[in-house]
Amino acid sequence: MKIYILTAFPEIFKACLNISMFKKAHERAGVEYLVMNLRDFSTNKHKQIDDTPYGGGSGMVLKPEPFFFAYDYIIKENPDRKFRVIYPTPQGKVFNTEIAKNLAREDILVFFCGHYKGVDERVIQSLVTDEISIGDYVLTGGELPTLIIIDTLIRHIPGVLHSYESAESDSFEDSLLEGPVYTKPAEFRGLRVPEVLLSGNHELINKWRYEQRLKRTKERRKDLIEKIEKEQK
Repeated sequence: MKIYILTAFPEIFKACLNISMFKKAHERAGVEYLVMNLRDFSTNKHKQIDDTPYGGGSGMVLKPEPFFFAYDYIIKENPDRKFRVIYPTPQGKVFNTEIAKNLAREDILVFFCGHYKGVDERVIQSLVTDEISIGDYVLTGGELPTLIIIDTLIRHIPGVLHSYESAESDSFEDSLLEGPVYTKPAEFRGLRVPEVLLSGNHELINKWRYEQRLKRTKERRKDLIEKIEKEQK
């Protein structure tokens, strides 16, 4: 998979994409990250990428030209290949595991990172295929949401995780939250690991884990329980 990231702040990605799951995805599954500086596609001699909004108002708007020229560049690099262009925005569809799995099936993904007041609407209308929100709040730019989306989707690319079961047991994989987990020592400051986990009886352990996941989801995310009940009808 190739992942193109168009941003005004490429420095944000330099450290993150070389560690942890991002690095593993590159080494184990050949995921290629191509971070592109929005200013490199500016037609202005001062490398200006934003301007004041038509009609007045506060803030600055990212100009359309750099996005269109970057898009043209990506097309030249990948002739006759289709790809999805993702624009992280609070106005988009709320991100979840199903969207992540869907994106993980693609060969090429392009992320447009917004900033300031936003991106010229012509970019969204003409180039963007997916507007995705990571929640009902506003961040400084699209860089952090882009990292979150990539971090989530690469876990679903075959070969990235040593055990696919690890991804399958994470929170939200079957609409349930992940249950409590423990490691050594068996007792610490009077706090014991539940005996069932020390029993070696995997049938009982699996039953206990499912019950804990169900209990935690009922306590913390009733909306997920309602979703499960609707799907079962």
